[in-house]
Amino acid sequence: MNWNNILLDTDSYKASHFLQYPPGATHVSSYVESRGGAYDRTLFFGLQAWIKDALLTPFSARDIDEAEDFWTAHGEPFNRAGWEHILKTHGGFLPLRIEALREGSVVRTHTALAQACNLDPAVPWLTSYIETALLRAIWYPTTVATRSKAIQGIIRAALDRTSEDAAGQLPFKLHDFGARGVSSRQSAGIGGAAHLVNFMGTDTASGALFARRFYGEAMAGFSIPAAEHSTITAWGHEGEERAYANMLAQFGGPGKLVAVVSDSWDVFHAVKEIWGKRLKAQVEASGGTLVVRPDSGDPETVPVEIVALLAEAFGASVNGKGFRVLNERVRVIQGDGINERSIAAILANLEARGFSADNIAFGMGGQMLQALDRDTLKFAMKASAIRIGGEGWRDVFKQPATDAGKSSKPGRLAVVEREGAAVTIRESALRAGERNLLEPVYETGKLLREQSFADIRARAAGGAVAATR
Repeated sequence: MNWNNILLDTDSYKASHFLQYPPGATHVSSYVESRGGAYDRTLFFGLQAWIKDALLTPFSARDIDEAEDFWTAHGEPFNRAGWEHILKTHGGFLPLRIEALREGSVVRTHTALAQACNLDPAVPWLTSYIETALLRAIWYPTTVATRSKAIQGIIRAALDRTSEDAAGQLPFKLHDFGARGVSSRQSAGIGGAAHLVNFMGTDTASGALFARRFYGEAMAGFSIPAAEHSTITAWGHEGEERAYANMLAQFGGPGKLVAVVSDSWDVFHAVKEIWGKRLKAQVEASGGTLVVRPDSGDPETVPVEIVALLAEAFGASVNGKGFRVLNERVRVIQGDGINERSIAAILANLEARGFSADNIAFGMGGQMLQALDRDTLKFAMKASAIRIGGEGWRDVFKQPATDAGKSSKPGRLAVVEREGAAVTIRESALRAGERNLLEPVYETGKLLREQSFADIRARAAGGAVAATR
């Protein structure tokens, strides 16, 4: 069985849709958008990867046979003639045109991000057949990138208030700890790369590999040596100090960073007595930076207390903005209970105690890569226009009396920049010389536009995302 058989990568009921369109239908045009939700804007990401992975390899006669066997046994009709036509006429490549905004674009919700249409009038059903895969390829990475961008704004604001090096520190302030908390390695790769659009710290290796494979970025994210509870508790409670000393011996050194989880027993004792007294000289002599990680207790207060204890033990200076910055040999990372609300609360509590945001970084796992769904940004792909016979485009739209929020846009669409913002309009309403931001990306087996990860990052850097609730 070919797991990547694109004839099977759809919702089951769509196998019957070739029999449902009006007689004489030749073309169907559909678009993808966020209909609102948790954020005021979306950071568009992920389409190029799916096109490379799914659409640049043709399907085969064997795939058609396999699909027919499956759909028939599954209880659905199978459009063998339609798929054989695509194989014979187009060599097994899907005769579609996909247009999309540039990845990295930050636009208001309700803006069309992509638009798809069949190119061969014999297969009008094809546009909606790929909805399942195309929508999934956009909503998940875009939602992760958007959430990551929103958190970036929270951290940037705190750094702007309390730090003298906001730009230099921001890229490594939110570390991706989500690899084990997602549903699959594929999700780790997609979501991990989406986070790396905004930050450069990650322990989700799959994200960096995904950015390398599909966006040509040699190394999109970085990590440091770090302890976990097993490597500390393996020394026994009586060996806690030796476990910590071993971390310094193995990974310490000028300019190096090492993170050590310190709450296996009593994090306050570990900071005050072990790090702050018994190993203090080794930490200071290392020339590197020890990053203490509390991993239990109230996430909004415990890391703040740890910063204060480290200040007592190792000292802190006052920066030009009047906030205390720990001795450069010590910092804190909080990776437990981290989400948008707790990050904001921790930073506010630090600031209230007179400490700069310089002193702390955050590790975020499932809350960034897994605790979201298609409704986080109310994503949908909807048909908006159809051609029947030799006629021009006819509007297609929905307008439910019971839910105005699910109304869809009519007509072939374009996105233009007007008054400094992206606006979705009818394609026919384009003004002379006005540029349609929905650019052709894919056409019948060919990638028409390729973006580098660096380009996507640069484009995203100019936008901002705010939570709506």
